[in-house]
Amino acid sequence: MSNSRATQTRNSAPSDGLAAMMDVLCPMHVVLGETGHVTHAGPTLLKLFADAPVIGARFAELFEVKRPRGDGSMAALMGGAGGKMHLRIRSSARTDLKGVLVPLPPGWGPEGGALINLSFGISVVTAVRDFGLTGTDFAATDLAVEMLYLVEAKTAAMEASRKLNLRLQGAMIAAEEQAYTDTLTGLRNRRALDYVLARLAEAEQDFALIHIDLDFFKAVNDTGGHAAGDHVLREVARIMVEETRSDDTVARVGGDEFVLVLERVTDPERVHDIAARMITRLSQPLQFAGQVYQISASAGSVLSCDYAQPDLGQMMQEADTALYTAKHRGRARHVPFSRDLKMPDAVRNEISDKASGR
Repeated sequence: MSNSRATQTRNSAPSDGLAAMMDVLCPMHVVLGETGHVTHAGPTLLKLFADAPVIGARFAELFEVKRPRGDGSMAALMGGAGGKMHLRIRSSARTDLKGVLVPLPPGWGPEGGALINLSFGISVVTAVRDFGLTGTDFAATDLAVEMLYLVEAKTAAMEASRKLNLRLQGAMIAAEEQAYTDTLTGLRNRRALDYVLARLAEAEQDFALIHIDLDFFKAVNDTGGHAAGDHVLREVARIMVEETRSDDTVARVGGDEFVLVLERVTDPERVHDIAARMITRLSQPLQFAGQVYQISASAGSVLSCDYAQPDLGQMMQEADTALYTAKHRGRARHVPFSRDLKMPDAVRNEISDKASGR
């Protein structure tokens, strides 16, 4: 006997007409002879076994009957006639099935035989995927087809929802990024700086804070206009990013004021080297529209490890004190904050004038 599917579907029991009718109404059925061997099988059931032999095989060799328990003999199968059967295909897929057995009336097939109609139950979605089934593999009245449509519709809806959520998340991230970014320079802004400092304080992570203010920047705007001033600020931002690490924070917190947050930096000499290198680069002439502009920068710094309990407001204030002390001492220099550092009246007046716009 050939093992091909075409040969398997051409069997003589039951009658050809009855077999054709059963194939349409119950494409997942099998007809068993009195010895428990398969004499006929529906087209969908044959598809589950591909080119493996089904016709002529013992039912117990093809399926594991999980309930009702038995030895797989025809007598045991007949003992459960009319009741629900729980089975599993003996193949690599190990697909679970439901079934019901009815004895064949005389003249409907092999004498002493039975018909078992099978279905996938809740395993239908997995079976469709594993065996490449389509709607034509199910009876037209089978609710499994409706279930597949519902599953497909649900899957499509979930995919659409997932894509919408991704777009919304992307829009939210973009909005948050914009809210934390200085539009002119692309650096972090004051809001982002506050967030970073709060995060570091909560994590008890040490850091260095350097407050930098540009010297002679007002002259750039006075002589070259705002276009020149914007160009200089963007160049300053580029230099600061180049001179810091990717996990450091560079923020523009005012017109020509910047703050650097250097995570895990606690060595005063290293802070001074970074500030001095930054000041040296910022003191190089900058060109715009055929004109050369000369600025410099002053810097003041504090270390979080110098505080028993870092207070962000106090740290910013004391970095300001060191910064304006640097300006008072001649500009283009870095001054680290120390407890004996006193802000001269001239420096205090300069801060007050700057805050009031004078």
